Parts: sequence; structure tokens; C-alpha cells
Amino acid sequence: MSDALFEVRDLTRRYRLPRTSPLAPARLVAAVNGVSFDVARGESLGVVGESGSGKTTLLRLLLGLERPDAGSVVYRGGSLRREVQVVFQDPASALDPRMRVADIVLEPLRVMRIAAGPPLVAELLDDVGLPAAAARRFPHEFSGGQRQRIAIARALAPRPRALLADEPVSALDVSVRAQVLNLLEDLRVGYDLTLVLVSHDLSAVRHLCDRVLVMRDGRVVEEGPTRAIFREPRDPYTRALLDAIPRLRNRRAAST
Repeated sequence: MSDALFEVRDLTRRYRLPRTSPLAPARLVAAVNGVSFDVARGESLGVVGESGSGKTTLLRLLLGLERPDAGSVVYRGGSLRREVQVVFQDPASALDPRMRVADIVLEPLRVMRIAAGPPLVAELLDDVGLPAAAARRFPHEFSGGQRQRIAIARALAPRPRALLADEPVSALDVSVRAQVLNLLEDLRVGYDLTLVLVSHDLSAVRHLCDRVLVMRDGRVVEEGPTRAIFREPRDPYTRALLDAIPRLRNRRAAST
């Protein structure tokens, strides 16, 4: 793929399993096993699969939070630390309860020693649909959806080129999931972001992503444009994932 922002080649990450007995040999499991793909600049890529498929480990490898046992991840931008930001699954645990929202939003800039103040906080809060007055409050004063908006504002503070999201709506009530997904879509366009979305929620992936990687047991079993994969999945595992979600299947049938 031309103009790739991320280039992933033969990526492998193994973990040591607990011994079944003191004299038993050590066992290894490959959470990610020989995975290769590119992420183009400006693309939105969904990574889907069941729990244990390796998708979150893959995200951590892209972020540089873990080192691969084999293979490589190459980021073709500038500073990975500044240009690639992440939104985690649970906003309650991702936000320091002792910090006011203004300090939370500016936290990555302080770590990077970038000067910023209240005007930027107000701008970022407005971009995620929160009032400027929220800057003075603490995380516990907000709903789950609002806390995720705060986490997204923090991720946007360094003006990243890429946003990586790990199950960003799975901890939210159904009633607010669509709101946060629509927000992410608007921000992706407005900030010209490359997006990598890890999710077991195929409706979220269909809503946000141009392309999909389907993972099973640490491997990519299917890859392609979102519309094509949802309409005509080739791999039996992908078909099983789609068939397991009746509401999604009904939407798909209605749109074809």
C-alpha cells in the first residue's frame, strides 16, 4: 500500500504460560503470530475478532507499549510519542480521579513540555461536545460517555496524526455508543486522523472503518474493504462473527 503511515511485517508476540507443575516445561503462546499489513495515511482500519484473538496485543505493539519477539512495526511519520495517541476502553480507569479535567486534557502536553493553557482546553472540550465549564470539574462528576469524551480530548491535545482506539464504546451504555462513534467519525475527518479501531463490536467497525482486519488465534484470517467483507465474507470465521449478531445482519440485509 502506498503512502503507508504504519508498516507491519511478520509481527509476532509470544507470552509464557504458567507451568502446569514445577517440573513441566515452559509453554509459550503466540498472541500475535506472523501478522503483516499497512495502514495508509488518513485511513480508518478496524481490527476485529473474539476475545483472545490478539487484537489488543496488536494495538499495544503499534503503540510501542510492547516489543515484538519477531517482525517489525515501522511508523513513517515523525515522533511516535507525539503523533500517535490512544483512547482506551474504560474511561473511568483511564482518567486520574484526583485531577481536574483541564489538567487531564493538558497532561500529554506537559509530559512533552509543550506550553498550553485554558484556551486550548476550551477548544478541545468544544470539539468533543463538552462546555468550557467542564474544565474545572473532576471525572466522577461526569457520565461514562462524557468521561470518554474527556479521554478523547486528551488524546487530541498533541494534535496527533493517528488515533488508536481500544474498544472505545464497549464500556458505555447502548444509548450513548452511537453518539461517541459519531463524534469519532467527525473528529477523524476534522482532524485528518488516521484511525485504528480495535473492537469486537462489528457495528462500530462498519460505521467508522474503511478497511477491516479479522483476527483469530493471533493471525489475520481475512482483510479487505469493510463494505466487501460485510457483504460477502470469504472466511468461515468471519461469516460466523457476522452471523452471531442478528441485528447487524438485518441492517446488512436491508442495505443491500
